[in-house]
Order: sequence, then C-alpha cells, then structure tokens
Amino acid sequence: MKKAVLIISILSLLNVTCMARASSRYAYNPPEYTNDGFEVGNLDDVDINARKVFKTSDGIRRGKYKEVHSLLIYRHGRLVFEEYFTGHRYEWDGPRHHGELVDWNRSMPHCTHSVTKSIVSACIGIALDRGFIESVQQSVFDYLPEHRHLDTNGKDKITIEHLLTMTSGLEWDEWSAPLSSPKNDIVGIWFTENPVTFILDRPLVSGPGTRFNYSGGNMILLGEIIRHASGMNIDDFSAHYLFEPLGIDSQYWRLRFENGVFETGGGLDMTPRDMAKIGATFLGGGVWNGRRIISEQWVEKSAAAFPGNSGIDIPGEDSGKNYYSYSWWIKTYTRPGRELSMYSASGWGGQHIMVLPELDTVVVFTGGNFVTRRPPHGILEKYIIPAMD
Repeated sequence: MKKAVLIISILSLLNVTCMARASSRYAYNPPEYTNDGFEVGNLDDVDINARKVFKTSDGIRRGKYKEVHSLLIYRHGRLVFEEYFTGHRYEWDGPRHHGELVDWNRSMPHCTHSVTKSIVSACIGIALDRGFIESVQQSVFDYLPEHRHLDTNGKDKITIEHLLTMTSGLEWDEWSAPLSSPKNDIVGIWFTENPVTFILDRPLVSGPGTRFNYSGGNMILLGEIIRHASGMNIDDFSAHYLFEPLGIDSQYWRLRFENGVFETGGGLDMTPRDMAKIGATFLGGGVWNGRRIISEQWVEKSAAAFPGNSGIDIPGEDSGKNYYSYSWWIKTYTRPGRELSMYSASGWGGQHIMVLPELDTVVVFTGGNFVTRRPPHGILEKYIIPAMD
C-alpha cells in the first residue's frame, strides 16, 4: 500500500513538473485593447482550438520555423491572437539579408515586401471608385503621357488590368536570380536613371493578358499611374484614401528612386496589427467598422483568379500550386466535407495577410526567412485551419 502511494505521488509530481515546463515555454495573453478600432477577445470566444495554436507559437519560440516574427489571428470581428517573437530586421546587404536582432513588438513597423503590391492594387481600386481612373481596361499610356514614345510594337494594348494581374507581356525576370544580384530586374532597376523608362522599354515577349510573369515593374507603373491620375504620390494618396480611414499611422514608404518615383513593388513598412486591418477590411467586403473603404466589386476581383493565372509555384513558399488575381494570391484548401478558399497578400521572407472568407478569419504573419523555406502556409494548413474545424 505504501509503495503504491509512493508511486502515485511520484507520478503526480512528474505530471506537475511537465505541466510547469510546458507552461514555462508558453503563456497565452489575449490581445490588448488599444482603442485602434479592433475589438479583442480570446481564442475560446471564436471557437478556435487553443491547444493547436499554442503548439504553433511554442514551436516558433523554439526556432522550429527559423524566422517568424509575428502571428496574428482575427476572427468573427475580433482580434484574438497576437504574438511577437525574436528575429532580425531586414537589411538588403546583410548576411542572409539580416540586420539587427530585435524582440519584435506591436509598435514596430515591419518591412512587408510584396504585400505592398496588394496595397497598391487596393489604391487602384479606390482611384477607380473615386473617378480618378475610368477603367482598368484603359491603356497604361493613357496615364503615362511622358513615356508615350515607348508605345511601340503593340505595347499600347497593355492595360491597367494587365499590370494588376502580372500579364503585361513585358520582358521581366524577378524569380531566376537572387534578390542580392543586379541580374534580378527588381534589383537591376536601381542602377538605371529612370525606372519607368527601364520597364516600358523592355520588349513585349507575349501578348498582353495571355501569360503570367511576376513583375515588380508592373507595380511601379501602377504607382505612377495613380500619381498622374490623381495628382498625388502614392504615399499621400494611400494615406488620405486608405490608411487614415482605417486609423493606420504606422505606414512608411521607404523606397524611392533618385528621380522621385516610388518603388511600389515592395517598399512599404507597417505594423502587423495594421496589416490585419487591411485583411479585415477585405474580409468585410471593403468595409471597416461600418465605413466603406473600397468597393465590394474590387474585393471580389481580388479574391478571384484572373483567367489563365493558375498552377503557379512561388519560389521559397511551401504553398503548392497557386492562382493570381488583382495582385493577391489565391489558394484552395480541401477539408473534410468542404473546400476553403484563401486569398493572400504575400511578401518575400514570410509576410502575409491571409483572408479566409468561409472561416470568417484573417491570419497575419511577418518574418525574415529570406534564404530559407518560408513556413506560414504550412503552419496555416497544419495547425491554424484545423484549429477552426
């Protein structure tokens, strides 16, 4: 009898010790209310299996996923998960593109890289709503009069829609060379006098609208189209029509060429919370806290693949085959008895605003996996989506 009691006591002590160790690894704190427009709650409020999410967060802290800097979950109108981790700031010429090692937090803007493209697309949609642009079917040269002399060999057929959907047909190579090499066109453009001329002077290698080819150059042209159409640079336009109505003040357009043109393919910094606001606005059909920011039709275009833009493998992503829309990536997940759609603003290194309409959810990641495989899609599919099944 005494021996049995002793064994039970030892087992109980071991159980408590294991629980204490697990607790020491991770402690969940629901997001803090900051009067920034977000309603907050906890995972149980919105029927998310906390254990699966905690396992993910603990794995990030232990370095399982290399450099994941933040993970946020917004569901059923509430921000219910918000965690920040240790990682490196982005530095183009640093080792592995890493700069200073920091403990990321809610107030620190993060380089969003190509998430910028989806923000620029939203601005084009707003410019259309506001009457600055008549139609996405217009030729790009309607809004780039200073470069009309480059309208040769069928380039007048390139429309705003073709720029948005990466089907301009202009020669551009952004995926075969590393982003540390001038052979990569989005890097090589910095060694030219006029970036717009550099882009429009490229030969037309396919008919506009017929073939997907990922191009930051397309987005730079869209930034200039907004400038000519509205009389406002992209930083002022986006602040006035997008960020200020959302209560966003963390944004910073940090990349600008010597002639004043903004690098709108990947030059925007903002906080993960503010990235989540963008996602929540799209999840709400273009409405944030009762205020319409962008038309529902534009949101629908952003969430639906452009014809022909299918079966795309993104370098460095564990996301499988993807589709592409109005500068958002599209993917479908098969779950027991149903399919779930997801559209994502995605950037190099692991920056994502993931919108899952059927789950009424937005998931945001930031990271620094610039030369290693990027894990957010795998985390989403293995842990976060199952946590909501």
